[in-house]
Amino acid sequence: MYARRRRRYFVLMGVCVLLFGLGGGLVRLWSVPAAVAMCVVAMVIPPVAAIVANRREPDDRWWDEPRR
Repeated sequence: MYARRRRRYFVLMGVCVLLFGLGGGLVRLWSVPAAVAMCVVAMVIPPVAAIVANRREPDDRWWDEPRR
């Protein structure tokens, strides 16, 4: 349950780092607007990753639930 969310978080953050790295290091040599667009997309990913990592799944138990 937690491993699934952690994996999604790390995949999203890996994509973020990859976009920043490729945009700043490689794509800017051919197209600056494309590199800026890649960096803008990468800038949006961390908040989305935090939301995904903290989203409740159906089989999760949370602190405010009564014990059964």
